Amino acid sequence: MSEARAIAERAAACPGVVRLSGGPFGTVATYLPGERLVGVSVGDGAVEIAIVATTGRPLAETADEVRRAVADLAGGRRVDVRIDDVVEET
Repeated sequence: MSEARAIAERAAACPGVVRLSGGPFGTVATYLPGERLVGVSVGDGAVEIAIVATTGRPLAETADEVRRAVADLAGGRRVDVRIDDVVEET
């Protein structure tokens, strides 16, 4: 499994995360063979994760949870979590 895919799976499974997001212009993505993985961009110095969160949990807690969930996969890189949208919990 690719590093980006493992990060995406862990981030998406966090409490308060509805789904991953590509951002308003779809720029948060990783290109894999035959696929564009939306919501995670892995660079040399940082990992960017864009999410859609629920209103059922404080946004800062959700972002911190995502950072903690992927920290060991980030290989010492900074993990930036961006909340692109918030939806009501149903």
